[in-house]
Amino acid sequence: MKPLIEMKNVTKDFLQGDNIINALKKTNFVAYEGELIGIIGPSGSGKSTFLTILGGLQKPTTGEVLLKDQPFSDLNIKEKSKIRLENIGFILQSSNLIPFLTIKEQMVLYNKITNSEVNQKWMDELFLKLDVEKFKNKYPNELSGGERQRSAIAKALYHQPSVIFADEPTASLDTKRAFEVVKLLAKETKDQKKATIMVTHDERMLEFCNKVYEIVDGVISERTNK
Repeated sequence: MKPLIEMKNVTKDFLQGDNIINALKKTNFVAYEGELIGIIGPSGSGKSTFLTILGGLQKPTTGEVLLKDQPFSDLNIKEKSKIRLENIGFILQSSNLIPFLTIKEQMVLYNKITNSEVNQKWMDELFLKLDVEKFKNKYPNELSGGERQRSAIAKALYHQPSVIFADEPTASLDTKRAFEVVKLLAKETKDQKKATIMVTHDERMLEFCNKVYEIVDGVISERTNK
């Protein structure tokens, strides 16, 4: 298996008044293709810091992040933005859909930004797999929570990123829809050889993960029993 994204000796410190807060202590982490990785931990434990550094939204204090074996965290803002656009997909709790665009228009927006051809075949395949074909011309506010999240997964997968970050993707869903969304995410991660890192408070979702890591007080450790 190929490593798609990794942290090497990463730390993150914040200055709070006269005090230095060690938000993330020395961290080594790697996600391989085909892996859905669960990240758990109490509020304020460092999960958000971990995710934002991994996604290139914050710079580590020490250490580095590699994306597909290439330096990522040390790049400038413009370079990181370009690489994120091409290689990273985000699925957020709020589904991160643009309210004034239809589901199909959300997908095509990527092609407009990158001045690339619309991949209609892949889009149709995603719509079919994720069961969103019937409302591709609807706006987000016309859809249920589960439909929005399935659409967000389609949007996150459309540009064929190597890595997907899912931050509490089931928090606003009922049990049935939560299981539905994570099962789909696990399947697409495996089938498309992505690496997906999912932060969740719902430990029922961990059964679909290949690995589970727990962050407590800035220290990350792998759980041996999910």
